[in-house]
Amino acid sequence: MRLLIGLASLACTAGTALAQSYPAGPVRMIVPFPAGGGVDSAGRILAQKLSDSFGKSFIIENRGGANGNIGTEVAAKSPKDGYTLLLTGAGLVTNPSLYARIPYDVVKDFEPISLMALGPNVLVVHPSLPVKSVKELIALAKAKPGQIGFAGSGNGSTPHLAGELFNSLAGVKMVHIPYRGSGPAMIGILSGETPVMFLPAINAGPHVKSGRMRALAVTSTSRLAAMPGLPTVAESGLRGYESSQWYGLLAPAGVPEDILNSLSAHVMKVMQAADIRQRLTEDGIVPVGSTREQFTAHIKSELVKWAQVIKRSGARID
Repeated sequence: MRLLIGLASLACTAGTALAQSYPAGPVRMIVPFPAGGGVDSAGRILAQKLSDSFGKSFIIENRGGANGNIGTEVAAKSPKDGYTLLLTGAGLVTNPSLYARIPYDVVKDFEPISLMALGPNVLVVHPSLPVKSVKELIALAKAKPGQIGFAGSGNGSTPHLAGELFNSLAGVKMVHIPYRGSGPAMIGILSGETPVMFLPAINAGPHVKSGRMRALAVTSTSRLAAMPGLPTVAESGLRGYESSQWYGLLAPAGVPEDILNSLSAHVMKVMQAADIRQRLTEDGIVPVGSTREQFTAHIKSELVKWAQVIKRSGARID
């Protein structure tokens, strides 16, 4: 019995020492999307702050392709030592339902560290569309089933699935018009080619202020500080509606617990910093900084939610 207690104490001491010496060198943060996008921008903010906090470099490595699957697979198969992490977004929980097969298991192959922030969308319409509220859009969509298009940055993208969730809860059939990325999708709605879009708040603000788009509602559960006068979709009459991009940090399964706990604590501290909160809030992003347990619950909930939406919509990526 004494031997077992001694071994347990030794293991605990070794784990604590490991966490205290971590990191001894640079840490690679894989972002499974090209540079310049929302996930990449969030990752660079976090990487710089973690570098400052730990006194060691946290380096972003962009490994884009296959809607995030390529870089995510690389992270899943990396050494379990805490020196390779994954900074990703909502594609992690939608890809399992969008693809016939993916080369990793979201739950088994990763350890969630912290949900960094949420990136809500804004439901916007071209000024030529004769609606000024969510209720009016629903009424028009019911009167013209299959005749109103909504822009998305590709099949399975967050704007696409936000629209499919809207269709499902509102009992309407707006048609997804896929574009090759968020830039072309924005051009589509700015030109009036496609009259509706669920556009990331960080992109919507300037165009709403200029009058080139009309904002109807925000897709988060509460109003945005950056757009306090804009109601949520839920409070506009579509109860239960919520759809947001999110940014979170994970590690390959098998990384020591003390390292995971240390990383989680540092991310939470970063997300509580006044300068970071102000910077993100002004861009329409909601700072979070969750515990490991909260992020795990979020991922499991999102997997179930979007699997149902994707199944009903018939969305697929080959």
